[in-house]
Amino acid sequence: MDKERIIAKPGFNRWLVPPAALAIHLCIGMAYGFSVFWLPLSRAIPNPDPSCSELTLIGALFTTACNWRVADLGWIYTLFFVFLGCSAAIWGGWLERVGPRKAAFVSACCWCGGILIAALGVMTHQLWLMWVGAGVIGGIGLGLGYISPVSTLIKWFPDRRGMATGMAIMGFGGGAMIGAPLANLLMAYFKTDVSVGVWQTFVVMAIIYFIFMMGGAFGYRIPPAGWRPEGWTPAATKSTMITHRHVHLRDAHKTPQFWLIWAVLCLNVSAGIGVIGMASPMLQEIFAGNLIGAPGVAFAELDASQKAQIAAIAAGFTGLLSLFNIGGRFFWASMSDKIGRKNTYFAFFILGIILYAAAPTLADMGSKALFVLAFGIILSMYGGGFATIPAYLADIFGTQFVGAIHGRLLTAWATAGIVGPVVVNYIREAQIAAGVAPGPELYTSTMYILAGMLALGLVANAFVKPLSDKWFMSDEEVASLQAKTAAASAGPTGSFGIGKGGLDTKAALAWAVVGIPLLWGVWITLRNSLAIFG
Repeated sequence: MDKERIIAKPGFNRWLVPPAALAIHLCIGMAYGFSVFWLPLSRAIPNPDPSCSELTLIGALFTTACNWRVADLGWIYTLFFVFLGCSAAIWGGWLERVGPRKAAFVSACCWCGGILIAALGVMTHQLWLMWVGAGVIGGIGLGLGYISPVSTLIKWFPDRRGMATGMAIMGFGGGAMIGAPLANLLMAYFKTDVSVGVWQTFVVMAIIYFIFMMGGAFGYRIPPAGWRPEGWTPAATKSTMITHRHVHLRDAHKTPQFWLIWAVLCLNVSAGIGVIGMASPMLQEIFAGNLIGAPGVAFAELDASQKAQIAAIAAGFTGLLSLFNIGGRFFWASMSDKIGRKNTYFAFFILGIILYAAAPTLADMGSKALFVLAFGIILSMYGGGFATIPAYLADIFGTQFVGAIHGRLLTAWATAGIVGPVVVNYIREAQIAAGVAPGPELYTSTMYILAGMLALGLVANAFVKPLSDKWFMSDEEVASLQAKTAAASAGPTGSFGIGKGGLDTKAALAWAVVGIPLLWGVWITLRNSLAIFG
């Protein structure tokens, strides 16, 4: 587990590291898909007492006689991302000291252990155990697992920083595509007259995830100091936005650049996560009867069976957005290697403003294809924002502490996870209270406000400039931090016979282990999404 023991030796192939990172991220990415458990758990007790209708949130935490409400269970989702951001910020520095393997091991213990505690909560019908297990302990595992590969991948791929982090972080977006259908299959298998099959599903998934995450953790290696890909040298004409020096963790948050990039991430995520949260009702209420061959029939005029039909179609829309979210993480992060990180965020904000502003018009036109495409692009940029931000930080602050700095920046995600849905939901409720009927008009103000949030992000991104010399560590300080590795003490730079191999047999097998489940999830998503277009 020690950092010194995972330094790569001659003959190691650097292409083994991305699938190890994907193995971690595909498992913890199931956090996005946990809502698949809400409805079954809300029906866990067949005949609850009539007095349960007056249940409070505090009462729901300890009741054994009443079903939980979806809103009570939904707090677990909030806890996931609050503790993800907090744990990444608190323990990011520890991760840099001990290395990615130990951090990934602790992540697996927390995430899978938290799911097992949640299983106990379902068995005993104690919601507080689910909150503590899945939400708090699992959330800590999410944070450590999310940031565990970031600095390692950036160091292994200095020639393609964006692509490397995009490969791993797309796994977090794809975890639900695999986990949600798997959970449905397991719940159907374990369901009986007296059990909805959730606690058994939790146990099986915790075991599967633990095995995969251990494989990922023990697949991590770090390059020796001074390593660089064979034949690669930094570009002779250096971009002023890319530094080859390093800022210490203790100083990063003191710079205006840190807080500008924090705002950039927070505003991009707030807008995107707001769409994710309202994707299903938005499609149903805007297109209503058009989704089932009844053009012109408003949402309020549909009967119960028709609403059930369009709800299923809307679920396919949500899945399709997840696919764009995943693809965007890889596409935009790779694109950022060519056009630069700052320009990539300019593209996010300018395109996003145009698409959000155009969304009400597309809804009025009744064009399902253009509407879905617009929001698919928006969600690709939401995912791309997550995947591009580690490379953006490495460009500005250097690579020595980028994992820990990234961890602190993820408090922007925790903030956005509260701000985005709250803003969107309250606007919608205010519109309904004002007498606006479900339909395109219900979301017009929302789209314009989200466009305004992206405009603020555009301004923040414009102010991101290179750091002044006073913030960078001296060469002697950097050398002392790397002094434990043999390469640092010897002094040379080069490939040292490390990083070669490309897609050899061992790397191909590693990619197959993570690629086959991911392709299965993509196939399931595409199959379910076809219903949108009839």
